Amino acid sequence: MIGLPLRYSSVYFMENRPESRVEADIPVRIWGMDSDGRPFFQTASAGNISSDGALLSRVSHPLQPGDIIGVQYGDKKARFRVVWVVDAGMVRKNEVGVQILEHQQSPWGDLTQAQQRSATAHRGQNKRKFLRHKVLFPIEIGFPDARRAHMQTNATDIGGRGCYVETLLPLSIGTEVVIIFWMDSEKTTTTGSVRASDPGVGMGIEFTALDSTVQQRLQEFVEKLDTGLGAAKGASNKDA
Repeated sequence: MIGLPLRYSSVYFMENRPESRVEADIPVRIWGMDSDGRPFFQTASAGNISSDGALLSRVSHPLQPGDIIGVQYGDKKARFRVVWVVDAGMVRKNEVGVQILEHQQSPWGDLTQAQQRSATAHRGQNKRKFLRHKVLFPIEIGFPDARRAHMQTNATDIGGRGCYVETLLPLSIGTEVVIIFWMDSEKTTTTGSVRASDPGVGMGIEFTALDSTVQQRLQEFVEKLDTGLGAAKGASNKDA
């Protein structure tokens, strides 16, 4: 985290409603598919941040409202929707207002704890039965017709009902897939359906044939993985 002073203010941003935001200038990485259909990856700056969105500056690639991009701050990343774009000149290039997608966790949550608690309470009205956990979880994606090659990949967040896979070339919404994964030494195969497709970012897949018992076991398995990773990271930071 850079050593810049942070100050809080209430400003109007994106949705014309006042809310407390942090005026900062933090370095982020952004990636996705630009408005010309080309994949991109670059560094940028995020300011006027909250748990719901941010103002990105120094964006050199063309974007337009409705585009979905990935944003990473430190080791945390999330998916955002472009709300507006302004040409800010030679130095700041494009300025882009972005809003976090539903069920994503803010990459700069440590800087906006109060806002994060507010957003969490709001999203709680529509929360999943099984919360997803941000862990790298190996899966294999196949297809019912067996004519296309299987893909070995990792889900970047997963729960008992589905997962999200980061990829520049996601499958289209409605594509039926076969998902294979392992819980310890036990192999599980289920069908799935692509429910979200974000070009240049990734796709969300719902598991459509897991019975409630297996869903619960998967949820508990992922929660243990997440807890173990968190404990290991904490021990590593303490040793450092």
